[in-house]
Amino acid sequence: MANGRSSREIKRVRNEILVVLRMLYPAALQADQLLRSLLAVFPALEWEQFRRDLAYLCEKGYLQRVVPDTESDERLTAWRRRWFRLTSSGMEVAEKCVGDPALEE
Repeated sequence: MANGRSSREIKRVRNEILVVLRMLYPAALQADQLLRSLLAVFPALEWEQFRRDLAYLCEKGYLQRVVPDTESDERLTAWRRRWFRLTSSGMEVAEKCVGDPALEE
């Protein structure tokens, strides 16, 4: 268990993040809106867990942070207000063209 969640649940949440963003590709979605859409499937999902999942997927290269021109300093923007989009690598994983053992159940 990691942070009170099983590895299966972590993988399911991360995969669902990719699936939601795949529907919008190449557009971006704000983190708060993304979390709200996932709460229908994972009602116990907490913000900190979700934020860690976003950070993980960014580090893997599956998500990319989109910084609007209106942000004066991107480091000061709250995580909930940050925008994310799927990368081409993330699209391949979301469409199951490429496997990732860390995301497979």
